[in-house]
Amino acid sequence: MLSLLGIVMVYSASADIGNQNGGSPTSYLVKQSLYVIMGLIIVGFMLAMNLEKLRHPTLLRWLSYLAIGSLAALLLVGKTVNGAAGWFHFGPISIQPAEFVKFYLIIWMANTITNRQDDLATEGWWTTMWQPIVTSALIVGLIFIQPDLGGAAINASIIVVLLFASGFNWKWATGIMSAGLLAIVVVIIPLLVKLSETRMAQGSYQLQRMVAFKNPFIHSQGVGQQLVNSYYALSNGGIFGVGWGNSIQKTGYLPEPNTDFIMAILAEELGLLVALGVIALLFLMITRIVLVGVRSNSTYYALVCYGAATYLTVQTFFNIGGVLGLLPITGVTFPFISYGGSSTWTLALVLGIVLNISARQKHYRATH
Repeated sequence: MLSLLGIVMVYSASADIGNQNGGSPTSYLVKQSLYVIMGLIIVGFMLAMNLEKLRHPTLLRWLSYLAIGSLAALLLVGKTVNGAAGWFHFGPISIQPAEFVKFYLIIWMANTITNRQDDLATEGWWTTMWQPIVTSALIVGLIFIQPDLGGAAINASIIVVLLFASGFNWKWATGIMSAGLLAIVVVIIPLLVKLSETRMAQGSYQLQRMVAFKNPFIHSQGVGQQLVNSYYALSNGGIFGVGWGNSIQKTGYLPEPNTDFIMAILAEELGLLVALGVIALLFLMITRIVLVGVRSNSTYYALVCYGAATYLTVQTFFNIGGVLGLLPITGVTFPFISYGGSSTWTLALVLGIVLNISARQKHYRATH
């Protein structure tokens, strides 16, 4: 349902972009439809796969080389979009490695923790986990310096949640998370905003986004344009919307209407009630994924589900936070609704493995 709605909204949000670029108004519609069809094939493949093959050491080792190598190569040959060198271009297709890294980190970290359960009990948490922590920190660091703050934060969240689920003392975990959130809100964000205001002349896209987060209307003709026009779209849509295809902001006022800010266009055209319904459906899916993990009789399966739920939750939170001005704009897509092949295929990989785990649980309960 969400993917079908996403195709419809991508068409509505991108038709004007196609016309303005001298292309076809249906170009993004065709591409997104193909991405979703390919995604369904990936889901079917993952559902039929023997999950033990994903845990093979050789496969995980080569996936690790591929993840680190591709992220490092981006710094040299990656195409810069919106201030971040995060894409490889292969003809008409663009690949964003940071998206696929989310899936890799979920299966790799889940497998690592599962294989080291005995060591966690005998050797201690830090002694057992310091090597995976260093490796994952390297991967997140390579994403951060693109710079892709949103991608780095989502990948880091997946790692942190899985590390806490590995048996890290819950009192320490609660304290560290609370201190981290407090530091982000009270210290880091204000410092970044202040730094942004003093370095605007350098033209850093990421710093400009911080300025727009603090004072969007003061900079409404420049760096605050995106957030201000997001507000206009939300206000214009009201509770019931102006009707599908009737958005004003998508006609050249709101940048990235088919990707980062597609929820603003959805809210403008279909209204607050539909937007809340989309979020409710997504969080129903997340809740079900968590329940699949809780009910699992396998540590590996449970950790994969927790990682998948974290990925969807944090990505949704970042996107909606940016659209509403509650968080700095991070260039994060909204799951299933936004245009994009890499994000669609990563979602397909993650949901495919969760469906596989759910099917195995049902078979186990039916035969025991």
